[in-house]
Amino acid sequence: MAILTMRVLAMVSMFICLTTVARAAQGLAVYYNPPYTPSACFGRTEFGSLVAGVNDALWGNGAACGRKYKVTCIGAANTAPHPCKSNEPVIVKVVDYCRPVCNGDINLSRDAFAKIADLDAGKIRIQYDQVG
Repeated sequence: MAILTMRVLAMVSMFICLTTVARAAQGLAVYYNPPYTPSACFGRTEFGSLVAGVNDALWGNGAACGRKYKVTCIGAANTAPHPCKSNEPVIVKVVDYCRPVCNGDINLSRDAFAKIADLDAGKIRIQYDQVG
């Protein structure tokens, strides 16, 4: 019985790990400068400085409004040699739409970008997960 229980626990653990990995997406992030209002989602309502706009693929005709993403810098997207500050993520709230010709999947506020990368990089490779 103990061996069966351990096997079941091992299978459940593997499923949870694989599910978590499968949700992670990778893409590009750029940043925009304040003011962060008005926004496509909430007009003139302020949500602080850790906000973002998303591209068409994430926008979903406005369904992305209010979603939160955990964003982690994973590397350079241009000639900046070491753009990432650390492996610590930043959590941002989607408040805006990054119109076509958007240079990234997620357009981070300047403050959010600065938490995870050197502003001089301008564009970074990211991993992002929807949270909350």
